[in-house]
Amino acid sequence: MNSLDWAVLIGYFGVMVAIGLWSHKRVDNVSDFFTAGGKMPWWLSGISHHMSGYSAVMFTGYAAIAYQYGITSYVTWSFPIAIGIAIGANLFAPRLNRVRSKLRVASPLEYLKNRYNLPTQQALAWSGVLLKIVDVGAKWAAIATLLSVFTGVSLNQGILITGAVTAIYCTVGGLWADALTELGQFIIQFVAGIAMLIAVLHELDGFSTLWSVWDDLPDSHHQPTVGPYTLIFLLAYLFIKTFEYNGGMWNQAQRYMATDSAHSAKRSARLSAILWFVWPLVLFFPMWVAPLIIKTDKPDNSYAEMAEHLLPHGLLGLVIVGFFSHTMAMCSSDANAIAAVVTRDIMPAVFKSVREWSTRTGLLAARYTTLLFLALSMAIATQVNSDFFGDIISVVIKWVAGLMGPIAIPLMLGMLRAFRKSGPTAALISWAMGLIAFYLVNYPINDAIDGGVNLEYQISIPLAVSLVLFIVIGYIKPEDTPERDAILASLNSDDDGPGSAGAALSEPESGASGHKSVASATD
Repeated sequence: MNSLDWAVLIGYFGVMVAIGLWSHKRVDNVSDFFTAGGKMPWWLSGISHHMSGYSAVMFTGYAAIAYQYGITSYVTWSFPIAIGIAIGANLFAPRLNRVRSKLRVASPLEYLKNRYNLPTQQALAWSGVLLKIVDVGAKWAAIATLLSVFTGVSLNQGILITGAVTAIYCTVGGLWADALTELGQFIIQFVAGIAMLIAVLHELDGFSTLWSVWDDLPDSHHQPTVGPYTLIFLLAYLFIKTFEYNGGMWNQAQRYMATDSAHSAKRSARLSAILWFVWPLVLFFPMWVAPLIIKTDKPDNSYAEMAEHLLPHGLLGLVIVGFFSHTMAMCSSDANAIAAVVTRDIMPAVFKSVREWSTRTGLLAARYTTLLFLALSMAIATQVNSDFFGDIISVVIKWVAGLMGPIAIPLMLGMLRAFRKSGPTAALISWAMGLIAFYLVNYPINDAIDGGVNLEYQISIPLAVSLVLFIVIGYIKPEDTPERDAILASLNSDDDGPGSAGAALSEPESGASGHKSVASATD
């Protein structure tokens, strides 16, 4: 990097901070901070949903997969995500929007107290928060790795720089700042991705490279499933990502909740699905042909090394900014979602005084919680390459994919009428046994088997265990009640206006100062 590249990078950080400060005036209460007051346009929600779904791991861990195995990096990653979001556009997106508009809540988990009970809500909240600290820690480590390649700064310095900038704009401006910065980041990434694609085509045989290069690549690069990324892995990943990207990742649920109607949430999901089908192809092609341009013994660094080799200064800085844009988009949106769960779901259950907070106090708590989450995830990032966690890609694929299912199933399926009989017993047992299954498969059983358990089973068995138990226990021990049926009726109705269930759940209380309580839906 030279001074021009640094100027681009510093300018980008400055713009992100400026957007956060501008968004500050649009945040008057907790609802604005966590769900944009339900006023976000569908197209902005869709772009934000897409951008908050992947990070610099795309340019490190998945770059390594693309360098080693070729097109399977797309077939077994972004393609199933696109299909999963397309499925959820009708199944989950409108219902998540009604969670906000009908039940008048600001956190994706807030409705779980009444759909199941308080212990279920707390179990999902605490386990999800802990998982996300590790997940976001892996994202910080990924972007710091790239920053180290380009600038030579240490891993910890890179984590501190990116985390500090993200903390400023997402704590000041809330979800509005997240979405608006993600729009800017998408535009930057679009320019940077196209620039990298053109540079690669120019380095090889021009435009004809798109179809002529395949004979020069290893045969494995042509195969849709290869190595550990088998057909079973693809099917398992599709199943997992359908839950994860439709709301199991709470930041994704927020994007649907932030739109003005269930119909807008559907349009948002469809736009995000289209972007997931198309845009990763542009990003992945340079990674697929990288073996023809550079030779490296560190596939994680292949994309970064290729960018340094091909791009002039200025454009190189823009590509680096593109790396940052994905990670900061995901990490800031995760921070906002976690803060929502902590302040709306966990703290009111632990501290009774929280239920009497004024609007201003609740908003301050939301911002402080966001900062705390970012700090903890940055601390974890410094340990993400330790023997316990493994490397970056194993954290993202195995830990997040494997543990997301048990946490997501009660949340997502709890909105559907077909699972109305599955109550708190089904939710808690399916959650607990899914987590136990993850531990057994990934550690004792994996260690006992020669060669270990295949990756597809490591990530799919916990979800399968949770899903089966959630359904079976619901039929063995049905726990549907008129109150729970009323919630389901509200979430599955066709209109977008406030429903009676919502009013019953969240009549605001007044704090000592006469303001509305931040935790009214949890009382």
